[in-house]
This record gives sequence, structure tokens and C-alpha cells, in this order.
Amino acid sequence: MGNEETYSITELAREFDITPRAIRFYEDQGLLTPARAGRARVYTKADRTRLKLTLRGKRLGLSLAEIRELLDMYGGVRNSSTQLQRFLGVLTVRRAALEQQRKDIEAVLDEIDMLEQQCQALLGDNAEGAAAARAELARRIQRASVS
Repeated sequence: MGNEETYSITELAREFDITPRAIRFYEDQGLLTPARAGRARVYTKADRTRLKLTLRGKRLGLSLAEIRELLDMYGGVRNSSTQLQRFLGVLTVRRAALEQQRKDIEAVLDEIDMLEQQCQALLGDNAEGAAAARAELARRIQRASVS
């Protein structure tokens, strides 16, 4: 290691706002391989980068196996065309799932808008406005169930 900057598990946990237990879990899963100084774990800049990429992968919804594959490619262990194509496939599937989630969220937000309008109309003693909001909500739900 020489003069390379190193980090303790506590420092990394604090920096990334995760528990030391989570870091040890990632180590158990083969995502991190810190050196040891006695019983203490010593993390290098490369370990810190791997942890950062692991957390980013988790936010993207990737599995630990997919994250490990990404990390191995990042580290140059695997950078063959086949591996890169496989990872592109993983990203394509994840993108499609996120796009569907976005559509679902937008549909739910639209329904919430209609429900809010209906509630506001009822609170304002506006039966006509409430009926219009209810009809619009029904129309949107019907349209969503068809598509």
C-alpha cells in the first residue's frame, strides 16, 4: 500500500451514510476486499470506489451479482466484448423496468390529481365539479386498463 491514502470502515460508513455492518456484508459478498492491519480492515481508494459503485448499482436496482460483474469490468478483470454485451443487456432490462415504473407513477399521480379535485369540489359543496372529477377519474382508469 505504501503512501496510498487509506480509510477505516468507520470513515467509509460515515462518508456514505451506511452502517459498518453493510460494508462487511458487501465484503462477504465479494464486492470489497480490504487489506488487514491486525483485526482492522484497511480500505484503499480502489475499495472506496468499489463501494461507491456498489451503492450506485443498488440505487439503480441491480442485483449484487450484476454489481459484482460491473465492478469486475470496471477493475479490468473482465472487459471482453461478450461481458460488455451481457452488461448492456442488463442495463436495457433495467431501463425498461424503470420506464414502466415511471409510467405507473405518472398514472397514479394523475389519479391523485383527480381525487384531489373531487375532494376539493366536495369540500366546496360543488356536486357538479365532484361528479366531473369522478367521471374524469373513471375515464382515465378505463383508458389505463385498456393500454
